[in-house]
Amino acid sequence: MIRFEGVNKVFGDGTVAVADLDLELPAGRISVLVGPSGCGKTTSLRMVNRLVTPTSGRVLLDGRDVATQDETTLRRHIGYVIQHAGLFPHRTVLDNIATVPRLLGVSRVEARRRARELIERVGLPAALAGRYPASLSGGQQQRVGVARALAADPPVMLMDEPFSAVDPVVRGALQQEFLRLQRELGTTIALVTHDIDEAVTLGDQVAVFREGGHLAQVGTPEDLLTAPADDFVASFVGRDRGWRSLSFLPAGELTPCPLPAELRLDADGRPLSWATATGEVAAATFGDDDSVRQAADLAISSPTGYAVHVDDTGRATGVVSHADVAGFVAARRRGSARGTATP
Repeated sequence: MIRFEGVNKVFGDGTVAVADLDLELPAGRISVLVGPSGCGKTTSLRMVNRLVTPTSGRVLLDGRDVATQDETTLRRHIGYVIQHAGLFPHRTVLDNIATVPRLLGVSRVEARRRARELIERVGLPAALAGRYPASLSGGQQQRVGVARALAADPPVMLMDEPFSAVDPVVRGALQQEFLRLQRELGTTIALVTHDIDEAVTLGDQVAVFREGGHLAQVGTPEDLLTAPADDFVASFVGRDRGWRSLSFLPAGELTPCPLPAELRLDADGRPLSWATATGEVAAATFGDDDSVRQAADLAISSPTGYAVHVDDTGRATGVVSHADVAGFVAARRRGSARGTATP
């Protein structure tokens, strides 16, 4: 667990970077620090591994003040991932990943064995092990950076805008890979971003900072979207926060309509395609574990205006239109007004 207790940071020119920060980042969870440029989120992150020293207050890691710990030892046990990966250009992928274990006294053979495991774990081809960073794509470099941060099996990882330097398609894939890794490893992660979509996608907890280094609100992504603390948070989260909040409602709560005759199924009842006046089009499907937002996105983007619900076997059970989703949301709001549902 990471805890900030009354932390302030004032730079020599009088700039207040962090003001009276009291914040707890739970163990084994992803906590995202988000806010506009210059709000103190990166400064706060760097206080954890002593790259920045607080003017006053304490930063505790598992109950111990980081100021009382040796800097080098502390940093070798905290994974650190930055925007452009920060790889050593003269070392291969394998040796980049093996760097920290070697510094900790692990043999070269064991460090390289661990590095090969991590190359596979972060979704990179084993053939990249002997290549140098300059020959990798931006997304591949970021994966190597994450693998290097994981190499010493750190209990804590700090990540500063780790995915912002890659294109949107690669970014989405990296985010999903990152979530998979965190579920497997249970690492305590503090991640900085300026992107509210990334924050609500990745965070178990999100801390919103405002200019001047003040903490505006901390809570779950759903808390921020459904109950912003003030006008600043509401503006930062965005006018479409109601749409985003559908990401936290399971699609299993929707009631599908009967299957239209135009939907073609295979012998086992699995959807194949839609028969339309202009030809056949693919059938977009969703399941109970998907979100209401995903179901609505599929319905809106489908030429037929429908998303097909499938059960665990892939068998079609019904369809949902964007109008059905709108009706579902309206019904929840009416129920909430009567105190019988949660918005």
